[in-house]
Amino acid sequence: MSHPQAKVHHMFELVEPIATITFSEVPNEAFLALGMRNYWDGYFAGRAAPLGLAPAEVVHAVFYNFADGEVARHIPWVWGKITPQEAIAVRERSSATALRQRIGELADSPGLVRIADLATRAAVSAPTEGRALYAGLRALDVPEEPVARLWHAATLLREHRGDGHNAALVAHGIGGTEAHVLLALSLGMQAEQFGRIHHLPKAQLAAVVDRLRGRGLVDATGGFTDAGRATNERIEALTDELATPPYDVLSANELDELLAGLEPIAAAVQAVDD
Repeated sequence: MSHPQAKVHHMFELVEPIATITFSEVPNEAFLALGMRNYWDGYFAGRAAPLGLAPAEVVHAVFYNFADGEVARHIPWVWGKITPQEAIAVRERSSATALRQRIGELADSPGLVRIADLATRAAVSAPTEGRALYAGLRALDVPEEPVARLWHAATLLREHRGDGHNAALVAHGIGGTEAHVLLALSLGMQAEQFGRIHHLPKAQLAAVVDRLRGRGLVDATGGFTDAGRATNERIEALTDELATPPYDVLSANELDELLAGLEPIAAAVQAVDD
């Protein structure tokens, strides 16, 4: 069934902190213990593992928004230390541990099993065509333990949306690094202040901004033009629209139940970050 886009977007807001627990300290330490040199080795090993031994060029294309050469600093080096199958296992185990630590007593609450089941039903129901990372995750076994199952479902939903976001960016002619500039501006900061791209050489980042300026999306001061803001809003609206299919399997009442059940869990995760 069709659900209001506002609810689909709210699902993104709730799923994001649960899924991205995988990028926190506990999983990082688990990957370092297996021979990773730094945080980003573990990041790429864990997130790219469902793609198998795909070369850096493929991972770069699927992840979409890393600058040229960033993926190749880690892929395929990490596969000399750990296999994709091992990376999948350590990522699931450590992410579930981190999520359990963050949400405390909610992890053993009677309602968590129901919420994990609803999230999983949605997460495994969408078509995989054109969704490379989502398809790779769908090929994995669904964990039985409820906290791990919830994390896995959140990750599926996050990457399904991410694959759709990439499609929306492609449709609007926005490259991966350019997408970070638009995100920075939407958050009210200049491109050189944004964590995902501030480390880029100044000339390289300036060239990205200049391309957007040449298209009339960025003004002389490095901020949004009206056209740039409108383009960004269209991309976000299309992303939400493309993120809808997993929730079609749920009734309106089930989606409301899922939203209500995820809210305290997401809040507990974010409370630690705050």
